[in-house]
Amino acid sequence: MKNSFSILEYRSIYINDKNTYELDSQKNLALPKKVFDDLKQFVLKNSEQTLFLKPSYKKGLGETLQAQNYVGVIQTKDGTTIEILPKVENVDEDEAKILLIQMLKTLNKSPFKNFNMAHLRSSKMPLLEIFITMFLDELAQLIKKGLKSDYITKEENLKFLKGKLKINQQIKKNYIHKENFFVEYQEFLSDRVENKLIKTTLEFLYKKARSNKNQQRIREFLFVFDNINKSQNIKNDFSKIKLDRQMKDYEKTLLWCKTFLLKNSFTPYKGNEIAFALLFDMNLLFESYVGYYLKKNGYNISLQDRGKYLVEEPNKFALRPDIVIQKENEQLVADTKWKIIKDEKDISQTDMYQLYAYGTKYQNCSKVYLIYPHNDNYIDLEYWYQIEEENKLILNILFFDLKKNLFINNIE
Repeated sequence: MKNSFSILEYRSIYINDKNTYELDSQKNLALPKKVFDDLKQFVLKNSEQTLFLKPSYKKGLGETLQAQNYVGVIQTKDGTTIEILPKVENVDEDEAKILLIQMLKTLNKSPFKNFNMAHLRSSKMPLLEIFITMFLDELAQLIKKGLKSDYITKEENLKFLKGKLKINQQIKKNYIHKENFFVEYQEFLSDRVENKLIKTTLEFLYKKARSNKNQQRIREFLFVFDNINKSQNIKNDFSKIKLDRQMKDYEKTLLWCKTFLLKNSFTPYKGNEIAFALLFDMNLLFESYVGYYLKKNGYNISLQDRGKYLVEEPNKFALRPDIVIQKENEQLVADTKWKIIKDEKDISQTDMYQLYAYGTKYQNCSKVYLIYPHNDNYIDLEYWYQIEEENKLILNILFFDLKKNLFINNIE
């Protein structure tokens, strides 16, 4: 694909003096100065809420933007697509792309759940083309079941009386041409907001797609939506959607429409320096994936558990641990952290305090856990907050191997 590049987390993006696009020997990405400057402005405009790329200076590269903690797709105004993939130990870029999709599939209320992974394994498509393919596959299923119609209210100036005569508009519009009738009436049409949003998404993606196959499929689908108008107010039309039993078949397709049209990738952003971006917080993905693994292996868990407070009477400073495991006679509390731990110094003091607060607020909790992605620098760490048997509280450091899909050391 023309001007499509992949980099792993912690790689850098920098200015290429040749004013061209290039992946260097270390798999860092060099960009023309204008494209780099646009990307930098995009980062700076969003730095208060989220730091997608970390500005820094590196010897030999100069000014850089380092990918960290956020993965996904950025498309620049000249059509260049940059995909940022998760950095996982002993995993290459193709494997990292598959792993990212697997993690996205575990997100709650996401459009990724139904994607066929076998289709992905045989494909070398860029990430954005994969997302577009997912949407088109979902839309194909919806069209097979049939597009829904509804009674649409229309106002027109006609040569005959139909529906209800609008008196004020009749006087205003037909003061001279009294042979006309300004009327309001209803027709059973497929031009409803849900279909308008789908057509708007198709037209939007036709400009973004680089794959000939995806472009061809979009053209075919646009033919189906030929008699449907585009949305004129996207946010307003989304607010009008009612996914009742009749419209249940639309749910997954409209989730994709939100993802593309509202940039609903769980990471909203500001600015118009970038043509398009879908970026995902790796902390959120890691938490979701570990939670999915625990559920799949029979643990009774809740994610982002609520109801506990650091200060009581009145309740203040809500505690929301990533994972609470309910066992027969006890609760185990865990927080996931997307961070490479090379030695004990890499463990945040703030995280240690946070887990202590969780352990003291949950009944019958004698063990809390910090869960990190596994790397070759695995270390075995256990801390005792309280050593008395009646108040015993132990913190264990756990490592989850994303490639092998298992804990290196087990939750007890």
